[in-house]
Amino acid sequence: MLAESRPGVDNFTENYFQLFAIPAQFEVDSSLLMARYRQLQAQAHPDRFATASEAERLRAVQFTSFINQAYTTLQSPLERAAYLLSLKGEDPEKVDQSHLGADLLMEQMQLREALDELPRDETSLAALERMREEVQDKMLRRQAQFASALMADVLSDARKSFHEMQFLAKLLTEIEAGEEARLGY
Repeated sequence: MLAESRPGVDNFTENYFQLFAIPAQFEVDSSLLMARYRQLQAQAHPDRFATASEAERLRAVQFTSFINQAYTTLQSPLERAAYLLSLKGEDPEKVDQSHLGADLLMEQMQLREALDELPRDETSLAALERMREEVQDKMLRRQAQFASALMADVLSDARKSFHEMQFLAKLLTEIEAGEEARLGY
């Protein structure tokens, strides 16, 4: 049943890009990704297999989980970048000092100091907003660098951009937490 609705996927051997029938690249069409996600969910939803054998029902649940994981990964720029690196045989979690330039470390220190020095009340909300916009702009530039390096198959540069994206994502989370704390959330 499930194998008939999606031949070749019943053993989960396709990578996430193949599953969604989109190019394996950093830039994705999010509306196409969402449309394909809905199609796959409709095909594999466990309710469609209510009268099937126990094995087929289990397979439908597993496949639905696989679809959800693939969608979550491809939807997130940071997770997508890590996944693309892993498809190239790179371990995105492995970091050594050669992946982090002195410029990145200096930038990290400066941004963290600026964040720490802000008053802990509502008077710093405008500064936090400016900082968030600055960091988001840096993130977009790093994402573009990652995409270019990956497309050119310069994996050392792609890895470096990925680790810079990780830092910026963490900083954005800290900025948002600072805003919420100042607003009393």
